Amino acid sequence: MFPGCLAMDSSAQAYQHRPLAIKLWPPSQGTRLMLVERMTKNLTTPSIFSRKYGLLSKEEAEEDAKQIEDDAFATATQHFEKEPDGDGSSAVQIYAKESSKLMLEVLKRGPRVKEGGELTSGKADATAETVFDISGGRRAFIEGKEAAELLEPLRGPNSYTKIIFSNRSFGLDAARVAEPILISIKDQLKEVDLSDFIAGRTEAEALEVMSIFSSALEGCALRYLNLSNNAMGEKGVRAFRSLLKSQINLEELYLMNDGISEEAAKAVSELLPSTEKLRVLHFHNNMTGDEGAIAIAEIVKHSPALEDFRCSSTRVGSDGGVALAEALGACKHLRKLDLRDNMFGAEAGVALSKVIPAYTDLTEIYLSYLNLEDDGAEALANALKESAPSLEILDLAGNDITAEGAVSVAACISSKQFLTKINLSENELKDEGVALISKALEVGRQLIEVDLSTNSITWSGAKLVAEAVVGKPGFKLLNINANFISDEGIVELKNIFKNSPDMLGPLDENDPEGEDNEGKDEEDGEHDELESKLKGLGI
Repeated sequence: MFPGCLAMDSSAQAYQHRPLAIKLWPPSQGTRLMLVERMTKNLTTPSIFSRKYGLLSKEEAEEDAKQIEDDAFATATQHFEKEPDGDGSSAVQIYAKESSKLMLEVLKRGPRVKEGGELTSGKADATAETVFDISGGRRAFIEGKEAAELLEPLRGPNSYTKIIFSNRSFGLDAARVAEPILISIKDQLKEVDLSDFIAGRTEAEALEVMSIFSSALEGCALRYLNLSNNAMGEKGVRAFRSLLKSQINLEELYLMNDGISEEAAKAVSELLPSTEKLRVLHFHNNMTGDEGAIAIAEIVKHSPALEDFRCSSTRVGSDGGVALAEALGACKHLRKLDLRDNMFGAEAGVALSKVIPAYTDLTEIYLSYLNLEDDGAEALANALKESAPSLEILDLAGNDITAEGAVSVAACISSKQFLTKINLSENELKDEGVALISKALEVGRQLIEVDLSTNSITWSGAKLVAEAVVGKPGFKLLNINANFISDEGIVELKNIFKNSPDMLGPLDENDPEGEDNEGKDEEDGEHDELESKLKGLGI
């Protein structure tokens, strides 16, 4: 929240008869500097824009962020001066929207380069196409003749640095057509996307196609490699041996939905010669298991620059979870961590909590469906409370968290002023736990979305969370579906959101006859009890 202040210009005398009031505008200098810092981080974080337009250096990003903040501040101040009687909340919204708009313009402009002493847009220097993409259209098999036609633009001089061959299934004839073309351009390639490029082929043909592509691209200095959706297994990983072993500058590696088993994970770890520059590593929807996770942990352990790690839906249990957690201790620059849908348990959760304090740049953390229970959730929430000051997304859904664990989770939430999305669905919070969370939600002014569905909540808890979010500027969605809210409570909920009905998510799975709902009179009594507890609650 922006600290209150009073205007001190000559117009102040005209308002001396008004009572002292807290105003949200202008923000403090500290708040303005924090916004500049956050924008600088965003401008220097790899994204779809940086792949297309280039990534800004830290120095240039700082310069742009300061200019953006100055311009947004001036625009918002002009608006505020036109409504001096307001509390400044509309100026705050304009400040945020203008900052976002200007930052997007900078991202699309890309880095600037000096030409003759003048700063110009880096985009102007990139008039020639740099991305060759044949992934559009319907998914299809391609053979030799069609491959020759599709890849014709790659023959002869060109400026392509990225190729995208996904969504097309290459047969042997097509691979042999592609081979000399790839050899001719591999020295200029920086990014290669071969995701989903052998679908429907027999194992023997697919392995030979992968081997042809691997040999053709061997030695190219890639920063980005995507081999997802190819059901490779260990044989497929080793078919890419030549390509993988020649990569020493990789910054992004994607191996999602590839059938990465224990043996395949060990092969990946064995074949990659260096991951010192790796910033993005995604293993998702594989059958890695604990032993495979230990192999992946070896990769992570030697990736000190890692900023974005995803190892979700990989069948990793407690032992593998502990190994990954300990390896992640070497990654001090993590911004995004996604470990969803594994079988970690409380022990792995506690192990992860021990390395969390190192993550000062963390903005997103996804820890849903890890079987953390209260012990694991409390350890992680306590660790996050003391770190990750810029955390924006917190996901702890499906972990059997009760009101006991909600104490630590609520304390964590209340310490994060930049949280935009919170997912605590499919837990066991009930009204008592939701009361704690609701109190914590009063702090965050950046909140956009809160999910407390499937938590055995009655009208008592639903009312508290609804009142906590309904007045927040910019808030978009409260999901409290699949709970035990009475029919009368549903009517009251809709009344709370009558001026912004889209904020309240669907309630089609609500069960008014749920086990925790024994009538409105009892709910009202529970609500009074919750209110009395909340009055003395401090987070």
